[in-house]
Amino acid sequence: MNKLKSTLGIIAIAFITLTVVSCKDNKKEQNNADGNHSEMSDDVDHSKMNHDNSDGHHDGEKKEMAMSGDGNSQAVLNDYFNLKDALVADDNAKAKTLGATLATTLENLEISSNFSDTQKTELKDIIEDAIEHAEHISKNEIDHQREHFKILSKDVTDMVAITGTENTVYQQFCPMYDGGSAWLSMSKDIKNPYYGSKMLHCGKVQKEIN
Repeated sequence: MNKLKSTLGIIAIAFITLTVVSCKDNKKEQNNADGNHSEMSDDVDHSKMNHDNSDGHHDGEKKEMAMSGDGNSQAVLNDYFNLKDALVADDNAKAKTLGATLATTLENLEISSNFSDTQKTELKDIIEDAIEHAEHISKNEIDHQREHFKILSKDVTDMVAITGTENTVYQQFCPMYDGGSAWLSMSKDIKNPYYGSKMLHCGKVQKEIN
């Protein structure tokens, strides 16, 4: 009888151990799945991807950023981030309004005398191109807005490379949109402006700009 009880006890302990390990493995697999989108490679099969369509807003997106160099560069970035948020939210009407606002801010951008002649020339070219794409965004439907936002994002990134930034800005990248497309964000959290709610967290942080 004692031998039987001992055997049953060993079996019970083994069963409990296997159950605990299994739960931990399942939890680990779930966590890995939840973080999968930020680690996507360029050859991911689009049809097999599962994206989180959460609409939660990250407080970091609203944080103001102090710029070195040109004071109005801050205003440009603020308007750019607001426009990005509108595209993330699939809000075509708001993106139109914010595109017009950004175009005006870009037109009023004062180029600091601290910049070299070469930098001044580059900034003028960047601003001229950015205004054109911001104006297109102010007049078109959301699919077309996103096409222009891709080029606008490059312009703003080039501007930041000259004007600098005291706070960290994150350059993020979506491998799925138009052969690969980047944008800037104040937060590490991926909120994709090219797909919005369809694939909200599709992408990864490409680099930090300080």
